[in-house]
Amino acid sequence: MTQNLKRRAFGLIAMILIVVSVFALEQAREGIEISPISVGTTPATLYQEPGAEGPIVVVAHGFAGSRQIMQAYSLRLARAGYRVLAFDFEGHGRNPVPMSGDVTRVEGTTALLVAQTRQVIAAARALPKSERMAILGHSMATDIIVRASIAEAQAGRPLDAVVAISMFSQGVTATEPPRLLVITGEWESFLRGTAMEAVHLVDPAVQEGEVAVVGGVTRGAIVAPMVEHVGVLFSPTAVDAAQDWLDETFGRQSPGQAGPMGLWILALLVGIVMGFYPLVAWLPKGPEAPPLSTRRFLLATGLPAVAVPVIVTPFYSNFLPVLVADYLMIHLALYGLLQLTLVGGWRHLGRGVSGVAVLALTLWGIVVFGLALDRYAASFWPSTARLPIIAALGVGTIPFMVADSLVTQGGRGALWRRGLARGMLFVSLGLAAALDPEQLTFVIIVLPVFVLFFVVHGLMGRWVARRAGAVAAGLGLGLCLAWALGVSFPLFS
Repeated sequence: MTQNLKRRAFGLIAMILIVVSVFALEQAREGIEISPISVGTTPATLYQEPGAEGPIVVVAHGFAGSRQIMQAYSLRLARAGYRVLAFDFEGHGRNPVPMSGDVTRVEGTTALLVAQTRQVIAAARALPKSERMAILGHSMATDIIVRASIAEAQAGRPLDAVVAISMFSQGVTATEPPRLLVITGEWESFLRGTAMEAVHLVDPAVQEGEVAVVGGVTRGAIVAPMVEHVGVLFSPTAVDAAQDWLDETFGRQSPGQAGPMGLWILALLVGIVMGFYPLVAWLPKGPEAPPLSTRRFLLATGLPAVAVPVIVTPFYSNFLPVLVADYLMIHLALYGLLQLTLVGGWRHLGRGVSGVAVLALTLWGIVVFGLALDRYAASFWPSTARLPIIAALGVGTIPFMVADSLVTQGGRGALWRRGLARGMLFVSLGLAAALDPEQLTFVIIVLPVFVLFFVVHGLMGRWVARRAGAVAAGLGLGLCLAWALGVSFPLFS
């Protein structure tokens, strides 16, 4: 009876969270025309109210981002009467063209992305009544939009304003861009310093939250409270600051304030995860994972963490068109195979594995969770060019997650064991980056994806493992992880 009540409570809370959050998120989109367009090979989206003739704002995302992750700004500015043109950089989101060039040189990848941004700006100028225009970007895009705005000014087509979120750019000078707002999260201490350096080029006495005005140059730095590099994209303070800056630029006064879009997205995703719990009771029962002695557990978590990067990095070379996806495939495959051998997991692979459980976890983790994420927060549906990448990643993620499920005893292991098992993966990937920093520095950037995956999908996998067995959960999680990695990181030629 207690378990039945728990399942019903989870189901009821999940339903409430999903219904209320979807209602709130759809309200933010209500009345906004959201039109997909193409700028050459670049997929873009135009956000505007019907008949809007306000200034145009071009919106660019950061590394491993997409148009969707910038929606808090795009929708709010469209609601304020602006016309917003957001796009996917090459290699990102649904852009089928991979990034290319030398990422270490401004004349390489940066120059190519600046050229792409200027093509989008040109398309925006072709819209009716597009005499006035601004550009807004996050993280990686800040350097791109700064350089693009300078190039447009040199070509005699200056932009009216630049809004740089979590900025790092060596292109900023004392005079260019002439009207620049830098928005940074409170927990981005290094980037807050970078923002103030840009402001102090104009007036060394100006503090955070103040505006420097010298001659024809206007520059300010705003801090969004209690957020970091991703949270700043959903901070109402940050969104309002961007809108206020643009309103002042264009002599407008927009009504209303930004809502807590990030909180509604979080509520929706929590509701989807909770909604899976009652369904697990309908899965067929499977075998429990065998117990592991402390000695064998430590051997199975410690040895692969050290041995795999030492073995793989001397022989690694790129062969997949996604940053470090090929290395992750090899690393995870060897890691998982070694763990399976150390815990004697091979004899459990064919015992009572429920295909229904694997399918349920895969569909809920990819389709249900992915539909919500893709609509409101981040690109989760791949272009056709990414499908082979996802399949290749599965060669590594499936044995790794099956081994992980057995090492953590199908979610029944002690909390310290589950934490140490996942922590040693991070140690292993960090060691790989240290052994080959020239090729594998980007491995560090993948760590937040793993953290989120273990928190979200790992919880659902734990429920499946307890009901249907560790191997079924590992297979489903392996497919979900391959998908998550395959859609998250940029295609790179």
